[in-house]
Amino acid sequence: MTSFLQNLRKPSALSGRAAFLAIALLTLAVSACGGGSTTPPQGAAPNLLATAPADGASGAPLNAKISATFDLAMDSLSTTTFTLKQGTTAVAGTVTTSADGTSATFAPSSSLSAGTVYTATITAGAKSAGGVALAADSSWSFTTGTTPDNSAPVVSGTNPADGASGVAVNAKLSATFSKEMDPVSITSASFTVKQAGVAVPGSVTYGPGATATFTSSAQLAASLPFVASLGADVKDLSGNALAAAFTWGFTTGTTVATVQAPTVISSFPVDAAVGVPLNAKLAVTFDMAMTPLSATTFTLKQGTTAVAGAVATSLDGKSATFKPTSSLAASSVYTATITGGAKSAAGVPFAADTSFSFTTGASADATPPAVSATNPADGATGVLVNAKISATFSKPMDPLTITSATLTVKQGNSQVAGTVVYGPGTSATFTAFNQLASNTLFTATVSTGVKDVAGNSIAAAFSWSFTTGTAVAKGPAPVGLGTAGNFAILAKTSISTVPTSAVTGDIGISPAAASYITAFSLVADSTNVFATSPQIVGKAYAANYAVPTPSNLTTAVSNMETAYTDAASRPTPDFLELGTGAIGGKTLVPGLYKWTTTVTVLDDVVISGGANDVWIFQTTKDLTMAGAKHITLAGGAQAKNVFWQVTGKVTLGTGAHFEGILLCKTEVTLQTGTTMNGRILAQTQVALQQATVTQPAH
Repeated sequence: MTSFLQNLRKPSALSGRAAFLAIALLTLAVSACGGGSTTPPQGAAPNLLATAPADGASGAPLNAKISATFDLAMDSLSTTTFTLKQGTTAVAGTVTTSADGTSATFAPSSSLSAGTVYTATITAGAKSAGGVALAADSSWSFTTGTTPDNSAPVVSGTNPADGASGVAVNAKLSATFSKEMDPVSITSASFTVKQAGVAVPGSVTYGPGATATFTSSAQLAASLPFVASLGADVKDLSGNALAAAFTWGFTTGTTVATVQAPTVISSFPVDAAVGVPLNAKLAVTFDMAMTPLSATTFTLKQGTTAVAGAVATSLDGKSATFKPTSSLAASSVYTATITGGAKSAAGVPFAADTSFSFTTGASADATPPAVSATNPADGATGVLVNAKISATFSKPMDPLTITSATLTVKQGNSQVAGTVVYGPGTSATFTAFNQLASNTLFTATVSTGVKDVAGNSIAAAFSWSFTTGTAVAKGPAPVGLGTAGNFAILAKTSISTVPTSAVTGDIGISPAAASYITAFSLVADSTNVFATSPQIVGKAYAANYAVPTPSNLTTAVSNMETAYTDAASRPTPDFLELGTGAIGGKTLVPGLYKWTTTVTVLDDVVISGGANDVWIFQTTKDLTMAGAKHITLAGGAQAKNVFWQVTGKVTLGTGAHFEGILLCKTEVTLQTGTTMNGRILAQTQVALQQATVTQPAH
């Protein structure tokens, strides 16, 4: 720079346009070097998206680090911008920011105290890499447990799976862990992808949930084998590393994957719900993992007035909650919105804003939730070694509190590794990574860390035990029906009968009113909560009946739609286009079946398998069964485990007999004398013509 200035002082050195350009360049150079000017902040203010432990969490390990995830890359945080306190006493520690700047961890200098509330804060002094500060302090609190966590994390799943072939050349590669990990340990050095020993250039991110993702800088080479590896230096938030390096392989194909936009598959409150507690959180569930939502992508309004609150996303990225800063107003209408800016973990935004509205009641909810049912039942024997373990709650729960820390399964004192999901309905389900040991006693426990959407914990930990057998269920996992499984017939627009039909089980219709349940000669009970009919061994419910029927039906219909989506989206069929849709005369073994044609039953069909085996039949067209033909069960197969997902309409002919659960996008017609052992869950109408429908045993 000095010689350059000296040359400028020599009249003969530069002249005319060259001198002008030199002066301009000098001005820019001086500015860049800090010669009297500063670079203004760039971009929007950052937002805190997710924390671990989550706000309100309990049972945090005494050796836990605290982590925070942001929607923007941050300038390095410090102990002045990322703090931890026990009451008003500051906790000493160190702060580290991840390589990509989107996460930071606070490591306490010594173990935390047991059974104690701590509050972490990201102060408004924290700035994005562009120099823009947080709009305000962001704080969250959690309660410690009684012990440290000294168990090593494990890789619970990968995408693609080990040994997969035909993988899309633009696929993002990911590994999901059994617990929340330290994002600072998830880097391009600890998560690598190689082809023939040569590293593939790319970037590595952590989240949403306990998932690390590798994104290649360019499309992967087609039709070649690749190996992905996670180093043993990958650690959880308690400092426990993987027991050993983890490696899996896959082979690419030639295609480019089309990435779908995410959708909301259920919400609490459901759309049009009434009597919502004043202290309720809002919760939404998505059909895929999401990038953590924020107060700009998950909003709540009373009329046009925005409601302040905190947004949190579940560990697996498939649920999010909105917690209002203060109690909601009584008897008021609110509208929640997931904006088009919300993105899936793959970076795809919503196609459009998605909203749901509800009306509050007059009071808060202070009633603790309870475990109302378990599967297997307490004391059960001969349980399948690949069984899923579930607990059903008495009311809607906060999905962020349903984790592998609050629903555990143990063999003696050894905890079984697995994943936990919430829904459909109010059930939490544990799926072990590996088959359970045979002929062995297990104990499942729901801890007091689980809370309902009003923040109430169960009154005491709930445990139940069961003993495995040696059998393994065949076929796909069953479709969860949620509260839709409480009905023999559930529809949205109408349920009609040509008398005399016979239904064993409840029927329900929503959002249509009772006037659209025709020819059943309904008689409302004195409370107007339900009606009875000489053609129904059970009760009839409609959207215009008294509370709590409208809200219950809205939930059931939402669960029905979720079940349909689940059944329709199951991938990798065992049988594709079997018989080109003509399945008459066939014996169908457990598995996933898919057709893109109308499925016809022109001769008798046998569904053969064990009592716990599962069948899912998918068709993008109609299902038509000829008159006097029969579907029968053999070998112990049960109708409750047979699912027919039909995009078009269903017609069961005169005198036919049908087995299974119908999940129909449109209408279902049972012609004269048809009998059915199963459930009809239709998203438009159901028509019975002197037909018999008997719901199967749960």
